[in-house]
Amino acid sequence: MGDLDDLTRLPDDFDGQVRLFPLPSLVLFPHAMQPLHIFEPRYCEMLAEALESDELIAMATLTETQPIGKGDPPIDPTVCIGKIVSHVERDDDRHNILLVGIKRAQVTAEVDAGRCFRIAKINVLDDLYPPSGMNDRSQLRAALLAAFGEVIPASQSVQQGLSELLAGSMGLGPITDIISHTLPLSVAMKLRLLAEQNVDHRAQLLIEFLASGAVHLPSSDHPSGSNAAKTRLPFPPPFSTN
Repeated sequence: MGDLDDLTRLPDDFDGQVRLFPLPSLVLFPHAMQPLHIFEPRYCEMLAEALESDELIAMATLTETQPIGKGDPPIDPTVCIGKIVSHVERDDDRHNILLVGIKRAQVTAEVDAGRCFRIAKINVLDDLYPPSGMNDRSQLRAALLAAFGEVIPASQSVQQGLSELLAGSMGLGPITDIISHTLPLSVAMKLRLLAEQNVDHRAQLLIEFLASGAVHLPSSDHPSGSNAAKTRLPFPPPFSTN
């Protein structure tokens, strides 16, 4: 876990302000990896500034795609700070990057910093592990992985990945976040999970949602041209674009 902790640590000189990258249907979680394809000029400028400084970009989720009155389109106040771990610049002023989620955070105010992209002040939301749940946390972890195993495809590679999670030492918080990011949950459910600081409550919420049968993944039984295959989301998710 040491490498994971190092990767998801904020810089010592972090000043509580983040660059916002708002998208309409993407929710990034701490510990999860998200590929992004960046081409819009203002976000290319945002990327350049991030690469020259702290390598941080906060992913925000648009609640409306158009401004309400004056100003920018509104975003959900819960965001995830991401760190750039890979960057490939293409010849056509486009960029492919890979972000790893570092911390969930709450936007307290947006500030006018004279940029063409949005800047916000945030409060970092650290994971909370209540002492009262210490004795039951390993059982909760096992229950979450079992519920996850019930909904993921039965292919050998996917099941092997689940077996590695079961055998590994990754804690309940990171596992919950990675599963929440990976599965095609609704944006509303993902935002609810992202906003929950209590790790035990977050895991239980996800277990209950998985047990409800509301999550459906594509099956290899469906022909590629069937309606079911066309309407279900791909697993794992592809690159996101701005």
